[in-house]
Amino acid sequence: MALKDDLVAEVNKIFVSRWDVRNGLVVPETVGLGNVGVEVEGTVLYADLDGSTDLVDTNTATFAAEIYKSYLYCAAKIIRAEGGTITAYDGDRIMAVFIGESKNTNAVRTGLKINYAVENIVNPGLKKVYTSSQYVVKQVVGIDTCKLLVSGTGIRGSNDLVWVGRAANHAAKMAALTPVYPTRISKEVYDNMNDEVKFSGSNNMWISETWKGRTIYKSAYWWSL
Repeated sequence: MALKDDLVAEVNKIFVSRWDVRNGLVVPETVGLGNVGVEVEGTVLYADLDGSTDLVDTNTATFAAEIYKSYLYCAAKIIRAEGGTITAYDGDRIMAVFIGESKNTNAVRTGLKINYAVENIVNPGLKKVYTSSQYVVKQVVGIDTCKLLVSGTGIRGSNDLVWVGRAANHAAKMAALTPVYPTRISKEVYDNMNDEVKFSGSNNMWISETWKGRTIYKSAYWWSL
């Protein structure tokens, strides 16, 4: 079959096939490539290194790689420690999904801990070795929650999971906002997280703002490791 004929046939099959969707209680590791999916109530976290284009344009490849590796290592270890499941690495960012009754609290604490790691581990480690460098690691974590449809995408032998739902898209978009406030969360996350990640003493750690017609919250606080 010619390539064009194969593409036409597969696209037609995708659009006309009925979906087989089941509810999931855990983050799925695999889902078939047909129109099958798993629905989960999940909280999505994106951690994104800020200014990576300038980083690679103005520094050596090995220096940029050390920044990537340091940031993503810290983020991944914190995500795992807080019960999150890492679902993807994409260059200078990482995606994770949290499920369960404490998914919002755990995801938010993860974001605050990643901020701590950058400010108190990554940047000091950088300055210890590169004493004359003016580069400062900055990043943003975006967090949102909703019902997600998880399905397989790609081709046999080269495929991955696609996470369909507002939370996946908006968490990624929030992670691309200004790093002045390194953690940003949706109102749905804010309203359903425990006070331990909402207040520092009597002070609310979060400032509300309107973004894309939604209320979201931003914070410059961190959670010590």
